[in-house]
Amino acid sequence: MNLFSLNDQVILVTGSSRGLGWEMAKAMAEAGATVILNGRDRELLSKRQTELEKAGLKSAIQAFDAANENEVLNGVQSIAEKHGQLDGLINNAGIQHRKPLQDFELSDYDRLMDVNLRGSFLLAREASKLMLEKSSGSIVNIASIMGPLGRKTISAYTTSKGGIVGLTKALAVELGPQGIRCNAIAPGFFATEMNTALVENQEFSDFIEGRTPLQRWGQPSEIAGAAVFLMSSAASYVNGHVLTVDGGLSSQV
Repeated sequence: MNLFSLNDQVILVTGSSRGLGWEMAKAMAEAGATVILNGRDRELLSKRQTELEKAGLKSAIQAFDAANENEVLNGVQSIAEKHGQLDGLINNAGIQHRKPLQDFELSDYDRLMDVNLRGSFLLAREASKLMLEKSSGSIVNIASIMGPLGRKTISAYTTSKGGIVGLTKALAVELGPQGIRCNAIAPGFFATEMNTALVENQEFSDFIEGRTPLQRWGQPSEIAGAAVFLMSSAASYVNGHVLTVDGGLSSQV
């Protein structure tokens, strides 16, 4: 028995056209799942699907805005109609907005919270309805080490990711008796498109490499194993856990 196999599972990964979402989606497909790629850019999603198809992997596309209720409802309904099941959800879609508190527009705060937190709640609500049909499923929310920790200019982001941890715990308790597990991954600093400006800032990059015990940025592919583990039967008794993947940064004073 392969504990990490995802054969015959249908798994939705939001925000999976690039960055950590793409790496997790690839990993789901490589483990045997039919991965449903999600994002707002259908053209980019189609390119990603082609990459998976060339590798002999199974995938489908659902293009919708994870913060838009009607689009989410229609998207999950489409999954139900086309695939007849949904076994896993990775709530990865997220945005960042860096501004000092005094300059932070409430509209920017609202948009960030809508995508990062409200969208995760909404998708978990709808996905769990399909999972209940089999009394099994796994939800993985993407939190951040910038939930329990803080840095200047990202107060809204930190608030949203702290909320993700709270949501994860609450869903683990509520959905666990129904056969649905809910966990989170808290990434540290990864060299993704979202962090390009930070990676290219030599002073900041030196700071991250000096502060992280592994002395480097995380590579996007290094998130994949954690995602497969939490989604698979290898984690069948793991529920309500936040798995930190940060090279040890948050362990060092």
